Amino acid sequence: MTGTTHTVVFLPSGKSGQFKKGSSVLQCAQKLGVDVDSVCGGRGICGRCKVRHVVGDFPKFNIVSVEENVSPRCDAEDRYDQRSGLDEDMRLSCHSQLLGDMVIDVPPESQLHKQCVRKQTDTRSVAIDPAIRLYYVEVEAASFENPMGDMERLQMALSQQWDLPPHLPMDLAALKNLQKNLRKKNWCITAAVQNAEKIIATWPGFHDRMFGVAIDVGSTTIAATLCDLATGDVVAQLGLMNPQIRFGEDLMSRISFIMMNQGGADQLTASVRQAVDQLLLDVCRDGGVDLGDVLALTCVGNPVMVQILLGLDPIELGGAPFASVSSSAFELDVAAIGLEAILKTASLYIPPAIAGHVGADAAAVILSEAPYASDKITLIVDVGTNAEIILGNKQHLMAASSPTGPAFEGAELSCGQRATKGAIERVRIDRDTFEARYKVIGCDLWSNDAGFEDNIQDFGVSGICGSGIIEVIAEMYLSGLIDAKGTILSASDKNKSCVKTDGRTWCYVIRSGDIEITITQNDVRAVQLAKAALYAGIKLLMDKLNVSKVDQITLAGGFGNFIDPVYAVVLGLIPDCNLGKIKSVGNAAGTGARMLLLSLDARQELESVAEKIEKIETAVEASFQQHFVDAMAFPHARDAFPELAKVVQLPDNAHRSTTQLKRSNRRRR
Repeated sequence: MTGTTHTVVFLPSGKSGQFKKGSSVLQCAQKLGVDVDSVCGGRGICGRCKVRHVVGDFPKFNIVSVEENVSPRCDAEDRYDQRSGLDEDMRLSCHSQLLGDMVIDVPPESQLHKQCVRKQTDTRSVAIDPAIRLYYVEVEAASFENPMGDMERLQMALSQQWDLPPHLPMDLAALKNLQKNLRKKNWCITAAVQNAEKIIATWPGFHDRMFGVAIDVGSTTIAATLCDLATGDVVAQLGLMNPQIRFGEDLMSRISFIMMNQGGADQLTASVRQAVDQLLLDVCRDGGVDLGDVLALTCVGNPVMVQILLGLDPIELGGAPFASVSSSAFELDVAAIGLEAILKTASLYIPPAIAGHVGADAAAVILSEAPYASDKITLIVDVGTNAEIILGNKQHLMAASSPTGPAFEGAELSCGQRATKGAIERVRIDRDTFEARYKVIGCDLWSNDAGFEDNIQDFGVSGICGSGIIEVIAEMYLSGLIDAKGTILSASDKNKSCVKTDGRTWCYVIRSGDIEITITQNDVRAVQLAKAALYAGIKLLMDKLNVSKVDQITLAGGFGNFIDPVYAVVLGLIPDCNLGKIKSVGNAAGTGARMLLLSLDARQELESVAEKIEKIETAVEASFQQHFVDAMAFPHARDAFPELAKVVQLPDNAHRSTTQLKRSNRRRR
């Protein structure tokens, strides 16, 4: 490329390239295939291409992004601002010109293909025993003869009519409307009482609607389940992308952002709180529920996410011994974390963390799946940017975390993307021609079915998401396109025309055309590193528990729900097991959060179980490195897979020496 060029990086996709000085940000995005909406063709009219110029030092991309590297606001942006409003830190990408190295954040509302968040809890039955209860009382009217205050009158009525403790305290925010509510319905009132300990809200007359929201704050997505606290019914479920992605794809990169940027912790806290507030507004709107009727929240997440939400510094979790501020359960008012959407007096419960990077979300998974109540050796894996591993039974339960990174979610791969319309999610490779057929999100047809191209005309094929990545690499291995060490083999004959050179290595072409979808050697290596980290963590727990095999495997998490168990074993993501004993349970952390929302007994049970779980820290275990090296091979360098061999024809090179792997691969955390 001639002339002065600069680097532009787009978040959250991570796509980057070199472009001439003066190029518009929209043009750069379009050339890189970045998902930016634009209806007016770059005229500055529609306002759909809004982006944010992120300022800071980004060693990961080897650039410094400063304000002067983007052109000043122009007349077109000023006109749009006057007409529709443009936030101070937002720009129209069609009229923002590249003047230097830049990092650009594309917010969800500017993405053409909105995120398809596939992270919902199931609707299993839960015994209803919420921490919040409603009490309708008739209060003695004020009089000259009895000068008692209105709060004391309500306290006396609750004690006399419901046998509640006398002199229940009342939050100032709830006290604010007490006198108006008492007089509106002739001194008849309904009070919400938390844990029989304090009054948190009142309504005039009879009121029987109370709701709660179970929230799962994941590294990548945030999910909310709105429940009727009286019946336990799920009223609505919604999710959105965690906006912290623009500060870093994984937990360690976000901690690094905090360490390298003054006020970074406050930025991350503000972003996640704003997202939770918006999610509360949206889920209540979808469920037709008044925000004033939401009285309780439960929130689960890994320790880094929980501490950031609470406004607690997570830096100590960034290095050994990975100490959290507290591993105990939290119970507080939502006002303490600055949520504005619902009553400030609504209660917030966060379950205990296990230790280190095994947090409240893993605890909620344990509650949901109850391995502590079974005789069978159960392996539970919550696959995500940071995977949680639980192994054991009623005699002994162990837990660990493994830094798998964002590869399984499509990030940092050449054609990887998150699960949106147009993303390849299923792949099969013909054993004779080596050509791929695939399915994409948003279309039920396979790519070789008649009408496929017509069905995807509106959104096209834009990349490959996590489940598709697992399947295509497993299929490449089963087809002989890659060997046990993960090396893509050359196009040695005419039947392998779908394999082509990529610099000094080879890549596999899934789809040709305007947007070519390929799997490169670097993509394979990234997946190997991720799956080896996970498998090594599992093997470490098996060693500690002194077991050579597991009886059953549970794949948890929104992503785990879409993994084909066969391909997960072929890849070496999980150990060999009777395939009929491997199940996906979706967002088990969200299910556990719902149980905690609806049941005080569930809270007590989990707090008791959490104290007995043994935490294993993989970073300090001497045997982890060897397990990691062995797990780099497909499916594994040493372990046999007899159960898998019953249903899948494995290549002859299924067990290779690890000599070369030891020389060339090192574990990354």
